[in-house]
Amino acid sequence: MTERANIEEQKVVVTDLKMPFGSMVVFLIKLALASIPALLIVWFVMMVLMMLFMTLFGGMPGFLDLFRPGSSF
Repeated sequence: MTERANIEEQKVVVTDLKMPFGSMVVFLIKLALASIPALLIVWFVMMVLMMLFMTLFGGMPGFLDLFRPGSSF
């Protein structure tokens, strides 16, 4: 415990990152695949919030009137 207390903080600045092209492609594919569940979770949360707001505030009055023939924006 005393050894850790004696270590001073060091600041590091990264100036370059060398990564082979194949590794970067694999990394980006993994990133894209990992974003799918995250997108589904965000979509589900937004859907629940929209349902809550539409329940509390009575939907969006006048929204369907925009799509009837002869209506103007």
